[in-house]
Amino acid sequence: MFENLSLPHLLMVLAVAILVFGPKRIPEIAGSMGKGIREFKRHINEAGRPDPVDEPPRPLADELPRAPLDDSPDRGAPRRLL
Repeated sequence: MFENLSLPHLLMVLAVAILVFGPKRIPEIAGSMGKGIREFKRHINEAGRPDPVDEPPRPLADELPRAPLDDSPDRGAPRRLL
């Protein structure tokens, strides 16, 4: 894609950038682009690593303890809410 770029082309791009942004803003822009690229790479690398697991895995539904059903006759009739 960039194999046809030569020194005159790069100098032209640099001249246009200086005209558009000014000589004082170009180092700031380059620094912020560098920080953004570094942070992007850091997030990509962190996303690729597995997270360390500090807690045991959660039990499956079949492994959870169940409360016994209360079928005692002294519960009485259910009450209506409305």
